[in-house]
Amino acid sequence: MIIDCHGHYTTEPTAMLDWRKRQIAAINDPSQMPSVDSLKISDDELRESVEGAQLKLQRERGTSLTLFSPRASGMSHHFGDAGVSAAWSRVSNDIIYRLTQLYPKNFAGVCQLPQSPGVEPKTCLGELTRCVEQLGFVGCNLNPDPSGGYWTDPPLTDRWWYPLYEKMVELDVPAMIHVSAAANPVFHTTASHYINGDTTAFVQFLMSDLFKDFPTLRFIIPHGGGAIPYHWGRYRGIAQDQRRPPLSESILKNVFFDTCVYHQPGIDLLTRVIPAENILFASEMVGAVRGVDPETGFDYDDTRRYIDGSASLTPEQKHAIFAGNARRVYSRLPAELFN
Repeated sequence: MIIDCHGHYTTEPTAMLDWRKRQIAAINDPSQMPSVDSLKISDDELRESVEGAQLKLQRERGTSLTLFSPRASGMSHHFGDAGVSAAWSRVSNDIIYRLTQLYPKNFAGVCQLPQSPGVEPKTCLGELTRCVEQLGFVGCNLNPDPSGGYWTDPPLTDRWWYPLYEKMVELDVPAMIHVSAAANPVFHTTASHYINGDTTAFVQFLMSDLFKDFPTLRFIIPHGGGAIPYHWGRYRGIAQDQRRPPLSESILKNVFFDTCVYHQPGIDLLTRVIPAENILFASEMVGAVRGVDPETGFDYDDTRRYIDGSASLTPEQKHAIFAGNARRVYSRLPAELFN
């Protein structure tokens, strides 16, 4: 089995996108706000949305199970208030749940949290609990910057976030650190804002004692860890200069990286710098990069090819990256999926 830990529902039916447009348009006119129950999408429409995309690529690329969450850029927590975010998160998570029921061998749910700038993360506990305990989700996506590129909330290591971490530990679920769309025009959403979020979150962890307070808390930093593996010596040195513990002791017991790196040299760097036990296979298909690489003739996001093509990984390490590490980090994955 090959588990893709990073998949987003980027092929939503038009009705879902239209509902969101109506919701945003009604922010200044609450009388026009659509209700959660007003969205009507049939099972056939859901099947059609993934059969020619995510499921087709699973078959073609030889992957098995995708940990599936709502479109990351679509979370857009900077729109509206906490009520708007709560309704949109519920709509989005319910659709993901329906897909996991239609395709239980292909998709496992990862939820969107109803975050909002300036609103304490403890308001997300109800939706996280609902998704895990009632819908069977195995993790969540955590946006470190709900403002969309202005970074107005406290760092992830501030006690502001602790109620959410306490609930994650209680439920035994990890979070993927994933920003959403950039509201700040300085940043391109997928080219810079995503990578900024990955790098910033890691540095916040490096500077803190968060994992002393939460020794079993687990985070996945996507997109290969942003700039972190490329600058691993810089961060080791900064930790040393500030008399922090070595990164292997302070970070790598709790933080993991995925393989959404879209060329062989990048994967080779990641797998040589980061221990194999801290890497989870992922592709983010169908996501930020959808084209064919003219240098190879293959899709950029066909990331299995890069792991298969690694000359430095042993067969045992490849097996861990493809499945074993995800089963350990996402401990709520049902055992029957692997029988």
